Amino acid sequence: MTTDAKTKRFLQGTTAVLAATAVLAGSGVAAAAGGRHSASVEPSMREVAQRVLGVGVPGYVARIDDGRKVRVTVAGVADRETGRKMTVRDQFEIGSNTKTFTAVLALQLVDQGKLKLDSPVEKYLPGVVPNGRNITVRMLLNHTSGLFSYTADPNFFADAEKDPQHVFTERELLDIAFRHAPTFAPGQGWAYSNTNYTLVGMIVQKVSGKGLATLAQQRIAKPLGLRHTYYANPRATYTGPGYAHGYRIKFASGTPTYTDVSDLPLGGFAGAAGAIISTPAELSRFFSSLLAGDLLSPKALQQMKTTVEMPASFGTGGYGLGLMRIDSPCGTVWGHGGDTLGHHSSAVTTENGRRSAVTDATGGPGDTEMNDSVARMITVLPASDTITICHMMGKPVPADVRDALNS
Repeated sequence: MTTDAKTKRFLQGTTAVLAATAVLAGSGVAAAAGGRHSASVEPSMREVAQRVLGVGVPGYVARIDDGRKVRVTVAGVADRETGRKMTVRDQFEIGSNTKTFTAVLALQLVDQGKLKLDSPVEKYLPGVVPNGRNITVRMLLNHTSGLFSYTADPNFFADAEKDPQHVFTERELLDIAFRHAPTFAPGQGWAYSNTNYTLVGMIVQKVSGKGLATLAQQRIAKPLGLRHTYYANPRATYTGPGYAHGYRIKFASGTPTYTDVSDLPLGGFAGAAGAIISTPAELSRFFSSLLAGDLLSPKALQQMKTTVEMPASFGTGGYGLGLMRIDSPCGTVWGHGGDTLGHHSSAVTTENGRRSAVTDATGGPGDTEMNDSVARMITVLPASDTITICHMMGKPVPADVRDALNS
C-alpha cells in the first residue's frame, strides 16, 4: 500500500477528526529481541518508535513475529499521569480490528447453518433497515451496502463530547445513520461504514440469542486461550496497571493538550464495529489462528478472503468479510486497522498465519481543523504501519516510505 493510500485510509478509518502533537518530553524508547533475524531492515523499529513519539503520541508498541522469532519495540508511557512505562503486555483498544472478530462470529453462524450470507437483512432484522430487502448480510460485512456511517455524521463526535459518558443504544446509532441518504444503491459501490457492523452485531446476537461479549469469550477467546481479549461492555474493565491509556490530543491552541479517554464507554458508541480490548500478543494470535484455519471452516474462511476492490483513495488491496487484503510494497498481507478516540493500531499476518505484526499508538485526534502537526501525524503513522509490514516480511523499506516517516 502506498504512503498516500495509507494516509487516506488512516483519515477515513478513524472514528474522529485527526489531531496530533509534535512534542512529548521524557519518553524513552526500548527494544527487545531474541534469536536470529532473517534480514536487517532499515529504518530500525527503534527509529520508527522515535518518529511516532515525535508526532506527540504518548506510547507506542510493535510486536513482530517473522516466523522465526518475535521482536518487540516499546516506547513512551502507558499512563501520562503516573508516568508508568508502556509494555508489550498492556491491554489497549483495538478499534476497527474488532470488525474481524465480529465477522468471525457471523461466519461461525454460517458454518452452523444458522445464517446465510446472501439473505436479506430484512429476514433477520425486519423493519429495521430502510431498503433492507435489497441489502444482504454479505453487503454489510464487505461494506457494499451503501449505508451511511454514523461516525461520518458531522455532528456525531461534537454532540458526543457534550455528554461523553452517554451510552448509545444501537437504535440511536442507526437513527443517526439513517438520517442520511445511502451513499449508493446496495451492491453498486464500496464505502467503509461502521453502521454495517452495528447491524452485523445485532444480527449475530439475534440469531445466536447471546450478547457479543459472551460470544467473543465462548467462541474466540476461550478456544484460543486469550485471557485479556474482550468486548468493552460498555467500558474496559482492567484499566489499572497493565492497561495502555488512550489520549485524545488537541494541538490547535499551540500547546498540546491531552485528554485521557480510557474511561469512556467505548462499547456504547463503537460496539460491534470497534469495542474490543486486547494485547499485542493476543491480537497477533487471533489473526494468525484465523488465517491458519483454526476458527472457521475452509469454505467460510475462503468467503472471508473473497474481496472487493477498495477505491484507490482508501488503499491498495481489497476488503473481504471483515478482513482486508493489503497489497503493501513489501508484499501482500491480511488483517485490519483500528482507530478509537485515543488509539491507532494495526494488525496483519501472512496468508498462512505464520508471520504477524501488531502495533498500537496511544494518541488519537482531537482538533477540528487541519494543522501542520496533524499533517505530520497522518503521514508518519501510516508510514510506520507499512514499515512494520516490511520488517515482518524481511523486505527493504521503499525510499518514499522512509521519507514519509522522516517528514
